[in-house]
Amino acid sequence: MKQTYLYFFFMVLLHALSVNAQQHIDTKIFYEQLRETNLIDSSSKFILGDIIIYGNKKTKDYVILREMNIKSGDTVNALSLFETIQASRDLLYNTNLFSEVEIIPLMTSAYSFALKVIVLERWYIYPAPQFKLIDRNFNEWWKTYNADFNRVSYGLKFTHYNISGRGDQLNLIFLNGYSRNFYANYVAPYSNPRLTEGFSVGMGFAQNKEFNYNTGYNNKLLQYNKSDFGKTAFFVNASYRKRNGFYNRHYFIAQLNYIKVDDSVITAKYNPNYFNSPHSKKLFVDLTYGFQYINTDNINYPLKGKMYSFLITKRGWGWSGGLNMFALDVTYRKYYTHKKHFYSGFQLFTKIKLPFEQAYINQRAMGYGDFYLSGLEYYVIDGVAAAISKYNLNKKLFSLKIPMPFKIKQVPYIPFTVYSKLYAEAGYSFNKKKYATELNNRFLYTAGFGFDLLSLYDLKLSIEYSINQLGEKGLFLHTRSIL
Repeated sequence: MKQTYLYFFFMVLLHALSVNAQQHIDTKIFYEQLRETNLIDSSSKFILGDIIIYGNKKTKDYVILREMNIKSGDTVNALSLFETIQASRDLLYNTNLFSEVEIIPLMTSAYSFALKVIVLERWYIYPAPQFKLIDRNFNEWWKTYNADFNRVSYGLKFTHYNISGRGDQLNLIFLNGYSRNFYANYVAPYSNPRLTEGFSVGMGFAQNKEFNYNTGYNNKLLQYNKSDFGKTAFFVNASYRKRNGFYNRHYFIAQLNYIKVDDSVITAKYNPNYFNSPHSKKLFVDLTYGFQYINTDNINYPLKGKMYSFLITKRGWGWSGGLNMFALDVTYRKYYTHKKHFYSGFQLFTKIKLPFEQAYINQRAMGYGDFYLSGLEYYVIDGVAAAISKYNLNKKLFSLKIPMPFKIKQVPYIPFTVYSKLYAEAGYSFNKKKYATELNNRFLYTAGFGFDLLSLYDLKLSIEYSINQLGEKGLFLHTRSIL
């Protein structure tokens, strides 16, 4: 009798999954309610038969199967079927190869089932004109430099995200204008038959007319500027990647760097500690080991799950003097899903650089990349030991899909999802007294509210109103895209 109830349960569940696979939270609630009826025999197991894949024109079947945590022939407990299918769906989506992923179970008997995997591949080829600001972020360019279009580099970017159908990427960037840049990079995440190892190779060349030679006591960058190019940099690198399971990633990276600046930069007039050396050009190596754990529903805008990582970098062959440095970066992020479309998240970023006596170019801390406090975007806070913690509470306001006016299979519509948010952040950056600025060696905190707009391919636009401990208030704009 219980087997009859179990079969009925699966028919209803599979129908709910197939009606709209995106509404997985509601389906999960339904699944939990049926669990509570005690109609499910906790010892019942089902065997997975065929996995049928639809929609992949470029991506190889075996790449999709590699990212699923369930294989043909596996036995699945009835109580964990939903979680198992959802975990595979998240893993596939987080490859960034697909804009949509659905996994639909199909009962083939009272004791076995099949899986129907439906993917919508993203556009993989992007030849695009580039408009790149030389400043750290949009807010600094807009306010500090009055949106000066002379402080822009123009050029072309070509990216292919799936050259051979194995998720391998090629990136080429050519920029000219206020700075010159050339960058080339190839990444092959699945380079061995077991799809557990990968590699990358890259190189880059840059010339700058303007670059920061020091940080003022007011935590504003001091710029070295001349009509000709005053800084030239070149690098070449290679990496080895290993990923045996689904969530753990290991990286080993070797990079050779060359940097040359005008002789005057390292004089007393500007910054003799720029290289921590009397020489105006440096050739040095970076050796890095990194580890990442990623288990979230959406790697680009997580609402559930966690991520953590650490990065160990040895710069130079010695342990002190010049550019020699031993650095450790640790990141932890945890995301929670609550009722009524509320979500929260906690993030912790830390870094330390040894010894504490470091060259200026090794002292970067707050104000670069994701390592910043909201509301302090206009400031740079250098340091050899720094930490930032962030907490946010988000509420999903609405989602909509706008059909494309003309038919494009990869983009049948433009999705929009809007979240409101509250956030509070705190941080601290330590530096030696002789290098300290106004915001060094003190507890910092900010807070604010805003909105996140998510669109096609997880493009994110954030509009935030922040206040910092200095009493400064302002509206800030941030954008992010994987493209």
